[in-house]
Amino acid sequence: MNHPNWTEADSRSAKRIWAEYQKQHDISDRIGQTAGIDPKSKRIWFGDSAIEIVEHRRAEGLTSPLLFERVGYAAYLWKGGRQ
Repeated sequence: MNHPNWTEADSRSAKRIWAEYQKQHDISDRIGQTAGIDPKSKRIWFGDSAIEIVEHRRAEGLTSPLLFERVGYAAYLWKGGRQ
């Protein structure tokens, strides 16, 4: 199944949805988990990893692209070595 390309507008929308969700919900018990945000449906899924969320959604027949955030962190993934 083909999906339309992810756009900057999708990223902005998903980040707005995530920011609003955090204002309305106490997510302190989810620190370190992954959040998958769908900018089209405005739904958010939580799991231990992006792969877990994708597999759960696939089992439900959902395949739309998501923006992933690590709860409580500024970035989902850090790349690079330590010196």
